[in-house]
Order: sequence, then C-alpha cells, then structure tokens
Amino acid sequence: MKILKIVLSVYVLVCLLPLQGADELPKGFVYVRDIIPDIQVELRYFSDHNFVGDTITGYKANTLILTHQAAKALKKVQNELQQQNLCLLVYDGYRPQRAVNHFMSWAKNLNDTINKQEFYPDVEKRHLFREEYIATRSGHSRGSTVDLTIIDGNTNVPLDMGSPYDFFGKSSWVDHPNLTEIQKSNRALLQKVMLKHQFRNYPKEWWHFTLRWEPFPKTYFDFEVE
Repeated sequence: MKILKIVLSVYVLVCLLPLQGADELPKGFVYVRDIIPDIQVELRYFSDHNFVGDTITGYKANTLILTHQAAKALKKVQNELQQQNLCLLVYDGYRPQRAVNHFMSWAKNLNDTINKQEFYPDVEKRHLFREEYIATRSGHSRGSTVDLTIIDGNTNVPLDMGSPYDFFGKSSWVDHPNLTEIQKSNRALLQKVMLKHQFRNYPKEWWHFTLRWEPFPKTYFDFEVE
C-alpha cells in the first residue's frame, strides 16, 4: 500500500508539471510580438517576394523570433521611433540553417533566375557567393540579427531608403553616394537609432543589424519558424 501511494504521488506530480509544447522555443529565444506587440512583421522568406521567388525552407509562419536580449533591445528602438510617429517593419529575424541551405541549393541552379530583374539585375548568379551576397552560414541563424526598415506611423509606408530590401548591388551599401538627401537622411536615422540601442550594421546592407554581445555568437540554430 505504501508503494502504491508513492507511485500515485509521483503520477500526480508529473501530471501537474507544465508540458513542453511542440511550439516551445529553445531557451533564450522569444516570439518578438510577446515583447513588442505592435511591431510590424513581413517575413519575406515566408512569401515568394524574395530573390529566390518561393517560400524558403524552414519558414512556416509570418512569426518573428529573436533572442530575448535582441528583442528587448529592439523594443527600445521601437519606443524611440514612436516618439516621431515612426515604427519598425521587420523583414527577417532568426533564420534556420535549413533556410541558408535552401539559398545555397538555389544559387547552384544557374537557370533559376525568376526574380533576377528585381533583386540582382547587375550581378551574375554564378557570382553571388564570390561577391558575398550568399554565404554558407548566416548571423541570422544565431538569433540576434534582424533585417528591417522604418515605416510611417500613419500610413505604414516604408521610408525611402534608396534601394529595395535584399537588393544585391552597391545601391544597398550604407554609404552609397548616389542617393538623394532624403534617402541619406532616412538611412542615417535608421543607423543612428539602431546603433544607440546596441545594434551594429553590415555596411553592404542598410537593413541588416546584429546585436552587440549577442548571446549565441558561435551557435547556428536550425529550428523552424512557426
């Protein structure tokens, strides 16, 4: 009888423990809308509006995921921009390694150029690796890198940054000289507010920022975005 009581007690204890759901994130990661409920998200790799022209492997929802530290820092950026009636629009955050593998496979198929005119009109597809537009590893897979822009708080229209998101060309370089004064000003605003809150930029992509002192600097994750 004593043994039966012990077994029943253990059973009850186990039943009361919280179950790990299928959608539970790895420790250290969060759903960004839990931290920033009003952030605008348009994950391009969950759509076909990207340089590949198709939904990318590993993206199963328009759900922005980042490390907890990156999400908290991004909230400070959002709060500051809102004081100017501006907001963030995020194109990509955490990116599974399987998505990067998809990019690599696509890049090897030189005949697949469905979206060349929009995203890489002046670059030969066979040179995308050499010119570092595509790599075998991405900082996004570490969870603290984000691609984003600024939008008008009233209209939700993105500010003019001088090139589209994910455009493979020199017009995407932060210091590209052939920009209007408005475009330069918009880029400078994005750079200033992101740097202030501890995000460093990749100079060849005005939209690409990584949190300083990121928590997983050498770990590339592969869980799906869902």
